[in-house]
Amino acid sequence: MNTFRVWVRPQDYEYLICVDGFDNARWLVDQLGRSFVFRSAQPISQESRSALCTFQVPCGPMLTLTKLYRLLSDIPEVTLLKVATAN
Repeated sequence: MNTFRVWVRPQDYEYLICVDGFDNARWLVDQLGRSFVFRSAQPISQESRSALCTFQVPCGPMLTLTKLYRLLSDIPEVTLLKVATAN
């Protein structure tokens, strides 16, 4: 599998994960499900006229942003990009 870009945007009670390509997003959901226990992820949605896909996973004590970054960084196919947040 080729490498693909991933962005994470923290939201109130979940993380929005943005991925280049629908097949990559499906594969990543499967990989993350094997790495840690999350009971649900929102369905993958695809931006119109774009290869960008998004899904959300709940955050909490079992899945901090630091842990999610670490999990994503450990996947060789993932190129993790940082998202600028407003202060």
